[in-house]
Amino acid sequence: MSSLPRPDIKHPVHFLAFGFGSGLSPKAPGTAGTLAAIPILYLMSLLTNIQYLIVLFIIIVFGIWLCEQSSKMLGVHDHPGIVWDEFAGLFVTMIAVPVSWVTILAGFILFRLFDILKPWPISWLDKKISGGLGIMLDDLVAGVFALAILQLLLKFELLPM
Repeated sequence: MSSLPRPDIKHPVHFLAFGFGSGLSPKAPGTAGTLAAIPILYLMSLLTNIQYLIVLFIIIVFGIWLCEQSSKMLGVHDHPGIVWDEFAGLFVTMIAVPVSWVTILAGFILFRLFDILKPWPISWLDKKISGGLGIMLDDLVAGVFALAILQLLLKFELLPM
């Protein structure tokens, strides 16, 4: 990230887009951002499923705007330190999942695998959609893929609870 512009983390847009500073990690900022989302995930797990989905919808819509603004301010599309999309992707992964250290670990690993490997159509979305929507969309789809696998693991009782 040394050749990329460094955000002013005191600016609220960058502070949020960079996951409260977690996206400034010199190694694996996406993973650091996903880890930083876990305390918020714990709080969101206290909500009913409907409340969770409403909050998630707000996070996604706000995230599209937030990532777009941060990206424009830096002059870099999808700066690797922008990790609000990782927050949203993890939250998608954990929709209607009973929260425990096992499910969080499984959701974290599955989401990071899909986000890093970017199988089709995630890779296509990552290349073809620009702006805030493009920054968010590939992570949201990675979250959907991870959610599907996680739900199957839970349905067939392949995760210890």
